[in-house]
Amino acid sequence: MSVAFGRMVRAEWTKLRTVRAWTAGLAAGPLAVFALAVATAAGSTTGCGVNDTAVACPAPPIGPGGQAVQDTASFVHRELSGDGSVTVRVASLRAAAPWAKAGLLVKDGTRPGASYAAVMVTAGHGARLQHDFTEDLAGSPGAAPRWLRLTRTGQDVTGAESADGQRWRTLGTVRPAGLGPRVRVGMFVASPEELSVEGGHLGGVIARGRPVAATGVFDHLTLRGEAPGRAWTRSGEGAMTEAAGVYTVTGGGDIAPLGPHGGATLQQLLSGVVLALIAVIVVATVFVTAEYRRGLIAASLLAGPRRGRVLAAKAVVAGTVSFAGALAALVASALVALPLLRANGNLVLPVTPVAEAGVLAGTAALVALTAVLAVGLGAWLRRATPAVIAAVAAVVLPYVLATTSLLPPPVGQWLLRVSPAAGFAVQQSVPAYPHVPGSGLAQEGSFPLPGWAGLAVLAAYAALALGLGLRRLGRGDA
Repeated sequence: MSVAFGRMVRAEWTKLRTVRAWTAGLAAGPLAVFALAVATAAGSTTGCGVNDTAVACPAPPIGPGGQAVQDTASFVHRELSGDGSVTVRVASLRAAAPWAKAGLLVKDGTRPGASYAAVMVTAGHGARLQHDFTEDLAGSPGAAPRWLRLTRTGQDVTGAESADGQRWRTLGTVRPAGLGPRVRVGMFVASPEELSVEGGHLGGVIARGRPVAATGVFDHLTLRGEAPGRAWTRSGEGAMTEAAGVYTVTGGGDIAPLGPHGGATLQQLLSGVVLALIAVIVVATVFVTAEYRRGLIAASLLAGPRRGRVLAAKAVVAGTVSFAGALAALVASALVALPLLRANGNLVLPVTPVAEAGVLAGTAALVALTAVLAVGLGAWLRRATPAVIAAVAAVVLPYVLATTSLLPPPVGQWLLRVSPAAGFAVQQSVPAYPHVPGSGLAQEGSFPLPGWAGLAVLAAYAALALGLGLRRLGRGDA
C-alpha cells in the first residue's frame, strides 16, 4: 500500500467513525449475530427417555477423521490376524434405497466409528470401495450378482470385483487410518433411510426419512490367512441365517458420515448474519451516497484525483471494519452458544477446529464482501434507497427464499449457485458427501457449492459492482 493510498484509507476511516449513525449501524449487526445465537441456544432443549426418565441423548460415534458418523450396518465377521483376504459372491441384494449396500468389510474391531475398508455392490450406484466413512471410489456400474474380494497387506487394503469370479478388476488400494494387527473381516449389509421430499405449507417442501431394510444373499465365501476360531459372529442392526454355505443377511442403518440431521451444528446458530448483512449494506451504501447527497464528493475527488483509489479506499475501509466486527461476534457466539447448546442436552455434531475456524472466518468474509458490493452499488447508483434495495435483493433475498421453502428445491439451489447468496455456503459446517444420501435442501444446511466457491461467486459480484461504480465515477465528476 502506497503512502498516498494509506492516507486516503485513513481519511475514509475517519469519515466512517465520526458519523455516529454509521458506527451504531455497524455495531448493531454483530450484536444481532451474538444475541440471536445465544437466544437460539438457550431456547433449544433436547433429551432422550430411558425407562420414563429424561436423560441426555447419547453422543454419536466419532470416525477416524474426527467427524460424527453412523456405524450401524449388519456385520457378520471373524477375526483375521495379519495379512489375508476374503472373497464372496453377492448373489442378490433386495433393497429400496439406491445407496443400500452389501459386501465385504475389514474393520479394526467392532467398536462403532473404528477404522475400516469395504468393497461393496450397491442397489443403484454400482460397485464401490470405501474406507473410514468419508472416502469413496467408484467401480463398475450395475447391481448384484457380483463377486467381491478384499485383500489386506500390511496397512494397505485392496478391493476387487468380478462378474464371474475368474477375471478380476481392481477398484483401488487404500490405507485406512488405524487397522491393528488383529481385525474383523466378513460380510455386511446396510441400508440408509429412504428420503422423500414432500410438499409443505406456502408451496414449500419438507424432507422426510423412512427406515428401510435391505437383504443380501452371499455364497462362495472364502477366507485366507490366519483366522483363529471358526464361528461367524454378527453385530449391528439386522439378522443372519445360513444354510449350506449360503448366508442371508438383513440389515439397516449405514456406515457413513452423519449428516446435519443428526444433531445441532454451528451453522444453525448463525441466523443473525442476515440481519448483520442488512445493517452492513445500509451503512456501506450510505457511506458512498452521502457524499453525493451533501455535495462533498467533489472535495474527496480533489483530495484524491485518481478516482479509482477513492472508491478502493472506501471499499477497503467498509470491508475491513465489517470483517472485524463480524468475526468478533461470530467467535463470541461460538464460545458462548455452543456450550449452552450442550448444557441444554443438545447433541452438537463435532467438527475439527480447522473446520470451525473456516466457518467463522468465511462467514466474516461473507459480510465483508457484501459491504464491498454495497460500496460499488452506491457509487454506481448514487442514491441510497435504490442501492440498498439492489444489494438486499442480490444477497439476502435469494438466501431467504431458498432456505424458507418458498421455492421448489431446484430453483432454490440454482439461486444459491448463481446469485451473490452463493457466499452463504461458507456456513456449512457439516460437509456433504456424494456417497451419502441427503435431501439437498438448503433449509437443512445443504448448499450446492463448497464454501470457497460460494465466496468466489460473491467476490465476482463485488468486483463487478466496483467496476460499475468506477466506470460511472470516471465518466464525470459527481
